[in-house]
Amino acid sequence: ERTRFQTLINDLDRNTGRYRDEVNLKTAIMSFINAVLSQGAGVESLDFRLHLRYEFLMLGIQPVIDKLREHENSTLDRHLDFFEMLRNEDELEFAKRFDLVHIDTKSATQMFELIRKKLTHTEAYPHFMSILHHCLQMPYKRNGNTVHYWLLLDRIAQQIVLQNDKGQDPDISPLENFNVKNVVRMLVNENEVKQWKEQAEKMRKEHHELQQKFEKKERECDAKTQEKEEMMQTLNKMKEKLEKEVTEHKQVKQQVAELTAQVQELSRRGPVHGGPPPGAPGGPLPSASLGGLFPPPPPPPNFGGVLPPPPPPPPPGGPPPPPGPPPLGGIAAPPGAPLGSALKKKNIPQSTNPLKSFNWAKLPENKLSCTIWADIDDAKVFKILDLEDIERTFSAYQRQQKETDAGDDTLGSRHKVKELSVIDGRRAQNCNILLSRLKLSNEEIKRAILTMDEQEDLPKDMLEQLLKFVPEKSDIDLLGEHQHELDRMAKADRFLYEMSRINHYQQRLQSLYFKKKFAERLAEVKPKVEAIRSASKEALQSKSLKQLLEVVLAFGNYMNKGQRGNAYGFKISSLNKIADTKSSIDKNITLLHYLITILEKKYPKVINLHEELTSVPEAARVNMTELDKEINTLRSGLKAVETELEYQRSQPPQTGDKFVSVVSQFITVASFGFSDLEDLLTEAKDLFTKSVKHFSEDSGKMQPDEFFGIFDQFLQAFSEAKQENENMRKKKEEEERRARMEAQLREQRERERKARKAKENSEEGGEFDDLVSALRSGEVFDKDLSKLKRNRKRITNQMTDSSRERPVTKLNF
Repeated sequence: ERTRFQTLINDLDRNTGRYRDEVNLKTAIMSFINAVLSQGAGVESLDFRLHLRYEFLMLGIQPVIDKLREHENSTLDRHLDFFEMLRNEDELEFAKRFDLVHIDTKSATQMFELIRKKLTHTEAYPHFMSILHHCLQMPYKRNGNTVHYWLLLDRIAQQIVLQNDKGQDPDISPLENFNVKNVVRMLVNENEVKQWKEQAEKMRKEHHELQQKFEKKERECDAKTQEKEEMMQTLNKMKEKLEKEVTEHKQVKQQVAELTAQVQELSRRGPVHGGPPPGAPGGPLPSASLGGLFPPPPPPPNFGGVLPPPPPPPPPGGPPPPPGPPPLGGIAAPPGAPLGSALKKKNIPQSTNPLKSFNWAKLPENKLSCTIWADIDDAKVFKILDLEDIERTFSAYQRQQKETDAGDDTLGSRHKVKELSVIDGRRAQNCNILLSRLKLSNEEIKRAILTMDEQEDLPKDMLEQLLKFVPEKSDIDLLGEHQHELDRMAKADRFLYEMSRINHYQQRLQSLYFKKKFAERLAEVKPKVEAIRSASKEALQSKSLKQLLEVVLAFGNYMNKGQRGNAYGFKISSLNKIADTKSSIDKNITLLHYLITILEKKYPKVINLHEELTSVPEAARVNMTELDKEINTLRSGLKAVETELEYQRSQPPQTGDKFVSVVSQFITVASFGFSDLEDLLTEAKDLFTKSVKHFSEDSGKMQPDEFFGIFDQFLQAFSEAKQENENMRKKKEEEERRARMEAQLREQRERERKARKAKENSEEGGEFDDLVSALRSGEVFDKDLSKLKRNRKRITNQMTDSSRERPVTKLNF
């Protein structure tokens, strides 16, 4: 059925022709309908009765009731009257909600007007209009499945009307798991939810900020811990070095005492009277001759004679020195001007507002004579130029807001904010990008530089970018001219101005950057030095390499005749030419393949040569020139930091300036670490020189990447040839195995063929003898001739099994 009560309405309207049965059936149906409407949830809920009765009315129960009146049965009429009476009461009570007597539920216009009047000027009216608007947008196709969208909307409205406060549905739930109360509560508490979300977002931001602060503190702790560990390592190394030097000093002191005692003993043994004069043979040693035995003592330090190193020059952005007193002639000549000449003073018009700067390279005035500039006079040009237009076009003031309406120009000009920018536009833009990424104020950046970034606010990459925006002298001069307009300066200009006020800003920044990068650079250089040192030791001490060279030397002397033979050694670069000699039997086999085969049989330990030269591949990638350049960079950087430290020590202390204390500690640790690196480099170079000479190479020309590159290339070729030998060995074994299998298969087939031929001969003779015997005995006429065949076949099978030959499955008579 299309709806749940469709069968009831059909039976109520059906005419069976049997009056009594028909009346009884229709009376029972009306009794059930009235019970459903008036009992259960319908006792108290008007909405439920209206909802259920509307369903019956939509199925056409009212015309059926009018038709049932024709039966004139009192019992049936009583049920019909009760249905109409209850309907009239419910409709009257429902109409009172709208201050009416009756509502025509068949009229869509009247129902719409009632709803519109009820919701007008209420908070629900916009939502009602939204429902109507979206109903207009609902998909509609006459032959499509769009009716389901309207069915869904109908069921949602029914469940909103019928569901009680406990979330229970008096009727069968149109939609499962749809709790109207919970949904309404969510809508009612939407503002609270929004507030909670805002509060949660606020707490999330606070948590993020706290997490950033925590991570920042962690970075500070890590940096302090690393500095502490480096300091402890440095102190331990210094202690060991000091103990070693003390021990050596004691030994030297003891040797000096012994030698002094020996000299005194020799002096006492010398003749007292009539001896030869001092300096004569056999005479006592003069004091001057002792200079050859003992070195003269070092001169005392001259504290007053040696001047301390001069302080470094002031930064490029510093103010120029004050001019000296004028010469005796009265007016001083301009700086750089030739003596005895005076240039004509220029009369340059002045602009009313500051203008953008033109970054040109100004020629000194003492280089203008006899040039084109001596005949040029720009005073005539000023009379031709439109100076006001130039001032409007290149004004240093930049408006942040664009004018949107030409009519408001005069009224709003007083409220527009202007910024003063005098540095280059592209440079200012890049500086603004850097500052936005740094996310620090000028004061915070200034504090970080003065304290040498104790709080780890400035990452290394940001410091590297800051070094690109060090204020130049031209920037400082321009910004100094407008320092009275500091509040109107653009962000980049204000930053450069603030940084230019830090004493030795560029040197401080470079020292801070070097301090942060020193450990990283040291960690990059040290493994390279270690690789050269370890590889040199391995090449000197490797027994397998020595054995290999012996074998190769023997091969060469044996294979080479005449002048190329009878050698006592060869250049190590010849190792990589072994693979160039190919076999005359198999072009795929080289002398290197053959050498490896001999080594595997005769010298198995040499096969693992790579295990004794583990540092060679890494040392082959080290270029000594580049390594020296990196170490010199560290040395010069450390020297520059020391120079800046001396300069800062000579300056009066400033509040919050921790450069001296922080850098002094850093210099102590870094100097010792760099000293260790230099000692390690000296040792590595000595070992490398010994290693090169050990193999009869020129230590002055051979570099580590070339020397160890030869061994690295040979080790790679050695490993590849070894693998190729293994592959060829496996391939040969596979071919031999296949050849053996094919030979065995041929032998087996030959045996089978011989056995089959012998069996055929024996079967032919045996069958003839059996036939003769059967004729004599009369068995040939027996019906059970097959028995004879089976017996014969069994005997044949037994013979075949005993000789391991194939059985004969058929007898041919």
